[in-house]
Amino acid sequence: MGKYRNLKIATLFVILSAPIVFAHPALAADGDIAQVESFIKSVIKVISGLAGLVAAGFFVAGGFGYIMSSGNPENLEKSKHTLLYSGVGLAIVIAAFVISNIVTGLATSAFGG
Repeated sequence: MGKYRNLKIATLFVILSAPIVFAHPALAADGDIAQVESFIKSVIKVISGLAGLVAAGFFVAGGFGYIMSSGNPENLEKSKHTLLYSGVGLAIVIAAFVISNIVTGLATSAFGG
């Protein structure tokens, strides 16, 4: 039984690795680094904008919960944590946006964009 099991595993390995071995090489197009840079910057802007929008929504939800807590200590603490975490998240998003702009600027100057 062990002999046939090893044969089945070897056959499966050969079948799964065949597309990798017999694949035609993909030739890279002569791309412009400026196109890649602008694409990456636009993706980062969209993601940062969406993350900022989510953080603003949590600010509103936390503020609303803070106002509507009516002195209930549990709801008050929950709202304070929501405000704190949304502020930290917004700070991380802003820092990531700034760092990504710095990195893309450095990469552009390094690779001659």
